[in-house]
Order: sequence, then structure tokens, then C-alpha cells
Amino acid sequence: MSIVITGGGTGGHLAIAKAIKEEFNRRDIKPIFIGSSRGQDRQWFGEDDGWIEKLFLETSGVVNKRGISKAISLMHILKESVKLRSYFKKEGIKAVLSVGGYSAAAASFAALLTPQTKLYIQEQNAVMGSLNRLLQPFATKVFSAYEADRFSFPIREIFFEKARVREDLKTVIFLGGSQGASAINRFAQKIAPLLDSRGIRIMHQCGKNDYEDLKKFYAQSGIGVELFPFSDDLISYMERADFAISRAGASTLWELTANGLPALFVPYPYAAGDHQYYNAKSLADQGLALLRREEELDEGLIEEITALDLKEISEKLKHLAKRDGAKQIVDEMLSVYERLGFLECS
Repeated sequence: MSIVITGGGTGGHLAIAKAIKEEFNRRDIKPIFIGSSRGQDRQWFGEDDGWIEKLFLETSGVVNKRGISKAISLMHILKESVKLRSYFKKEGIKAVLSVGGYSAAAASFAALLTPQTKLYIQEQNAVMGSLNRLLQPFATKVFSAYEADRFSFPIREIFFEKARVREDLKTVIFLGGSQGASAINRFAQKIAPLLDSRGIRIMHQCGKNDYEDLKKFYAQSGIGVELFPFSDDLISYMERADFAISRAGASTLWELTANGLPALFVPYPYAAGDHQYYNAKSLADQGLALLRREEELDEGLIEEITALDLKEISEKLKHLAKRDGAKQIVDEMLSVYERLGFLECS
């Protein structure tokens, strides 16, 4: 049986693809990855093992485009969809799993054009993305951690393996996502001197655009910091932190939860449907996270952070995340083919 995992563009989508790919690999199945030559898809999977094949298409997003630019992007997607329809027939593709993002569009539409191919969707956010809303009526199954028919969020096993209960605030990590977040970087500059004066260590993922300015800031302030623009081994930093100040992309939120790392979430204000806010609200409503808009960030938050019962929150977070998210999805996808007796392992 040939299976395609498609989607990406950003680290959040690709982290899900990686978690599900690893679950297929545990069953001696190698899927095919289809993404875009733009974004981070090639950076994540260009040299990654565990795939039969990796295709990076010349496609781009359409959501924030207008006029001729939007029309050109749509034409590229439709052109690639037609090509993939032939590819799916030739390779006998039985299932396509979309993890979202503009990279998923071409292969998802190709699945709908190919009678033998079933489309599955993994919706990572509390508010469904525009592509998934369009495709949902035609999908065999939609996997979501937020819907009534819940599936656990697919999280890589390493975030559970490195989990620990936090008890004392010794180290804070600022996480702006793989692209960095200017608002979080500015906030870090506001409270870094206060954290340093209390003997609290700082780690800071800042993105490449602000790296040099922040490097200069910390050096001039005499503040010791582990500053890095990006890391594909973020867990090595997270496991040493006691508190995170972070964007609220779904993958990051659930990875922090699995690791038992309490956080202040600062949602990206321009996320479609304000989905980052609602992702974080699901934890904040349970008293398991702090949630603030960018304009609400000020030095006074350090008192709220230091007053938190980290041990209680950390223990509850560890129990909230489930290890079987990727397993549930793969079980569901394979069950029909196993019953029919034509599951082939690679």
C-alpha cells in the first residue's frame, strides 16, 4: 500500500508530518512526502530518512495574495494536481494524509481527482484552516484534537521521553517560532534585565532577522544568554527550561504540553481565524497557561510568572498530552486496508 503525507510550509505542519511518518516507520511502512520547494519543507525533509520518495513542488500559498498573483498561484496548484493524479494512478496511491499548509493543496486536490485514493485530514488548530474547510466535506476522515470526535494530537515521542516536572523557576526560554517573533523579542529585551537580576537564566530562539540586534543587546547589557536563531533540535533547549514564553502554534503548544513545560502564550495576531489565540485559550481556560495579546506584554508579567505553581501546572500538563496521537491516526488509516488484505509494507 502506498501512502502520501502532504503539507508543510511552516515547522508546525512539518512536525506533525514527521510524527506520523515515524509511526508509519515503526510498522515498517515508508510513506511518500509531497510538499513545496518553498517554505521549510526541504529544510526538514530534504535529507530525512524513512520516506520512499520526497517531492517538492513549485507551489505557493494563495491566502494573502490578490489579483494576478493569486491567480498564478492557483494555476500552479491546479497544474501540479493534474500531474499528481497521473502519479497517484501509476504508483497505486491508496491514501493521502494532509497535515495542512499551502504545501498540501496540490496533493489533496489530486486525491479528490483520483477514485482509488482516499483523502484524510489532520487539523491541528482549534479553528480549522481555510484549505481544510474546503476539503472537509470530501475527506474520508478529519483528525482533530478539538472536535467532539477527538483524536489525540500527534506529538513526537522524544517530547515525552524528555519530559520532567518543573518545580523552581531557574531558566526561561523565549520561543518565537522558526521565523522568530518581533513582539516576543521586544518583550525579552524588556524583562531580561529583571530575570537576570533574580538569577534566572535565559535561552532565546529569536529567528534570523533579529539575531544580530539581540546578540548586541545582550552583550551590551552584560546578560548571559543562550541565543540562537533556529534549531532543528529544539527539545535539547526545552528540556532544560522551566518556563516558556512562546507563540501558540498548535505543534509548539502540544510539544510544550507533552514536555510538561508551563508557558505564557503570545498568539500571532494575524493567524487565520485567530487560531493561535484559541489554541492557547484551551489551556488558559484550565489554568494551565498564561495568555496575553502582544499589546498586553509588560514588565509586570514577571510577577505573575514567578507566582505560578509550576509543579502543579507541569504535572497536569504531562497528563493532558497523550502519547498515542500518531498511533490513532495511523490505526484509523490502515484499518480498512488491513481488513481487505491488501496492505503492503515497504
